Amino acid sequence: MRHRVLVVTTTGAPSAEIMRIVRTYAGDDAEVHVIAPASKLSRLDWLTNAEDDARADAAERAEGTAAGNAEPHVGDVDPMQAIEDALRMFAADEIVVLTEPESDATWLESGLGQAAQDRFALPVTHLVTR
Repeated sequence: MRHRVLVVTTTGAPSAEIMRIVRTYAGDDAEVHVIAPASKLSRLDWLTNAEDDARADAAERAEGTAAGNAEPHVGDVDPMQAIEDALRMFAADEIVVLTEPESDATWLESGLGQAAQDRFALPVTHLVTR
């Protein structure tokens, strides 16, 4: 049975770079499911439910990252909820969280790798781009 990896990406890095990182880490034979939380929004946008731009950005990230090699999905605005929802659809063996450095993270992304490790009963690997 193939190793099943849930990739959670909040980074704006080029999709080819993200998939190179994922494939280097997980291997070419891994079954990969990509979830892109719609987390690129300000607190004001979150409070006013103005999430359309964040969802469009997440859809672009998910589709670009998957690039035919994985199943892409847009996730909830809350990255932790996005992971929980994705795990209901995809029985992952492992979670790989791809973020930008903490200095570039949005308020919703900050500390995501550690939060996922604390919450989910799966191995979680946090990889940072750039």
